[in-house]
Amino acid sequence: MAEPRDVVRIPDAKVALSTASVYPESTATAFEIAARLGYDGVEVMVWTDPVSQDVDALRRLSDYHRMPILAVHAPCLLITQRVWSTDPWVKLQRARAAAEKLGASTVVVHPPFRWQRQYARDFVDGIWRMAGETDVRFAVENMYPWRYRDREMLAYAPDWDVTKEDYRHFTIDLSHAATARADALDMIARMGDRLGHVHLADGRGSAKDEHLVPGRGTQPCAEVLEHLARTGFDGHVVVEVNTRRAMSGAERESDLAEALAFTRLHLAAAAKAGRR
Repeated sequence: MAEPRDVVRIPDAKVALSTASVYPESTATAFEIAARLGYDGVEVMVWTDPVSQDVDALRRLSDYHRMPILAVHAPCLLITQRVWSTDPWVKLQRARAAAEKLGASTVVVHPPFRWQRQYARDFVDGIWRMAGETDVRFAVENMYPWRYRDREMLAYAPDWDVTKEDYRHFTIDLSHAATARADALDMIARMGDRLGHVHLADGRGSAKDEHLVPGRGTQPCAEVLEHLARTGFDGHVVVEVNTRRAMSGAERESDLAEALAFTRLHLAAAAKAGRR
């Protein structure tokens, strides 16, 4: 029987599955897989799947699978420019309303595209204003420059490096850090106690946003998780990986099980080391 000093205390951070991780499968499939594998909840990526846009349908999935919705990712992608509205502020208002109705604590949002000029000019102040109107966290996510061969395009404003601006809460995405060729641990240090949300995925520094299963790239995924555990991080760690190349549902599920095991292992390892 283990002595009390040998018992590992898992940190308070919950480990969630992003519904984007099962693409091209559906939002409903993500809930089913998250429940079967033992995730603590899901992050809903609002995109072209009608279910992801329907609060009542999401609530039914959450209740049926007993999977809490921990975060809502606002429709900020190029392919979601017409989802929920073409007005980016309306998108964020609807994301906040969805989060409040579903019991999610966080709305993940990207910085504006540079061609969204008025939105970009007002973005920092507007996010602060919206954050002051709700208990839901608006966690602004780090992005990356777009690259083609030897050319680099700055596609986001005010900047892809969100630590250059004053936001109440941040999301760190390790795959985005890899694509930006940025030091993720240094970025986390700059975020400090305003780091509210984590997208866990790996990358090798390719110009493409890879979202590899943690441990399959060059990012310090283990070190980041151990840092979170040591510092008492109480936000959510969301597995957001690309399984598009999976040859079968079984292979996709195996990748997501591996990602969950990696995450829990390194959170627990740091917690145990801390107790010792």
